[in-house]
Amino acid sequence: MTMDAFAALSDPVRRELLRQLATGPARVVDMAAAHPISRPAISKHLRALGSAGLVTADDVGRERHYRLDRAGLAPVSALLAELAPAQPAPAPPIAEQAFDGLELEVRRVGRDRRAAPDAANIERTNTEHTNTDIAEETA
Repeated sequence: MTMDAFAALSDPVRRELLRQLATGPARVVDMAAAHPISRPAISKHLRALGSAGLVTADDVGRERHYRLDRAGLAPVSALLAELAPAQPAPAPPIAEQAFDGLELEVRRVGRDRRAAPDAANIERTNTEHTNTDIAEETA
């Protein structure tokens, strides 16, 4: 009986086994040591993962070494790519003359700010004279 990748990934123990195998090949006994379930149960999960095309087993002497078969994840990757939001188009590069215009504007604003205290003093002086003139006229 063949299992599809989605059904195989539905079990948390099988997902954890795949995480272990993502770091490299392992024996059943090594994988069973990391789980609170028996070696036969781990073997059963590994057979299900193999049926789904997610793991392969290599006989090394009297041991079976399991490894992740990333090609089996293709249906899952395809679904995730389909569900992912579309990436916005990259912004066009900024033309060099835009930086020239920015530099010119920064210099103009700096010049205006340096000149602003003088303008404020002139306006304050004009206001003081106007207030004095108004006071003299009303007296």
